[in-house]
Amino acid sequence: MRILVTGGAGFIGSNFILYWLKNHPEDEITNLDALTYAGNLANLKSVENQDNYTFVHGNICDRELVEKVTQNMDLIVHFAAESHVDRSILNPEVFLQTNVLGTFNLLEAAVKNKVAHFHHISTDEVFGSLPLETTEKFTLSTKYDPRSPYSASKASSDHLVRAYGETYGLSYTITNCSNNYGPFQFPEKLFGLAITNIIEDKKVPVYGDGLNVRDWLFVTDHCAAIEAVIKSAAHDKTYLVGGLKKDVSNLEIVRLILKLMGKSEAEIEFVQDRPGHDRRYSVDWSQINQDLGWQPTVTLEEGLQQTINWYQENRSWWQPLKDKTASFFAQNYKKKV
Repeated sequence: MRILVTGGAGFIGSNFILYWLKNHPEDEITNLDALTYAGNLANLKSVENQDNYTFVHGNICDRELVEKVTQNMDLIVHFAAESHVDRSILNPEVFLQTNVLGTFNLLEAAVKNKVAHFHHISTDEVFGSLPLETTEKFTLSTKYDPRSPYSASKASSDHLVRAYGETYGLSYTITNCSNNYGPFQFPEKLFGLAITNIIEDKKVPVYGDGLNVRDWLFVTDHCAAIEAVIKSAAHDKTYLVGGLKKDVSNLEIVRLILKLMGKSEAEIEFVQDRPGHDRRYSVDWSQINQDLGWQPTVTLEEGLQQTINWYQENRSWWQPLKDKTASFFAQNYKKKV
């Protein structure tokens, strides 16, 4: 099978390529990535010389290039996206260009080149925010209610994919996943930022009161979920993919990281909350479990320890990235007044 992976130098995309080539060495993967701040070819060092792996440097907003690279492909797995909520607040336009128009280009090319299947990676954030006081979860019947430029752009791309399935007969699947964590994650998200700040003997910033809840999913569990959907030969279906069975607040996550790294809670620094900060996400992933037998296999504590170990052993990977984006951290994490 010939697979085009978009955004394959990013965090989840690179983990997926490594996972897929390990488990399906007979397949060929072409990786199309623009190498923005979050893309890093070092993630794929171990496969860069394999005959069944090809890298193409380019942007999904380049329609001519997209049409060219989708020729003769059997499957598109679409990760490429601007994905950080904080950055979408500072610069929303690029999120619309990449997440909406870039997805449109891929869909047009998929139809034109008769690609057999299109798998779209999306987020639980399209569903908005849940109250802290309830046990309610996002389900396949939850209405879309995006609350940031990022989630609005991803909601738009979801609608586009379904529209191309309905209008043009494009076979597609969508997975709306919860927050991922693990190796190769750009160190501006909660886990990477907390772990690397501790390694650097810096305070760990926590937005607002820290009680915001996310459903955390270890990245290789996510890759296995995508594999299960693709291998199932399902079409025109959506699955929700989550990693936890009970709520864990951001503050609890930071406390656990500090505990595992032998540090005290004195390292926590509460900072100004982000605008429109969603209070709680919780994902009902029972459908993918019932249909395909998938379930997360890595516990939160196991995944955290693996992630901590990786950052401790790979400072040469993340330190230059943090140094290069120091102004973003200074702008985004301001002390409470």
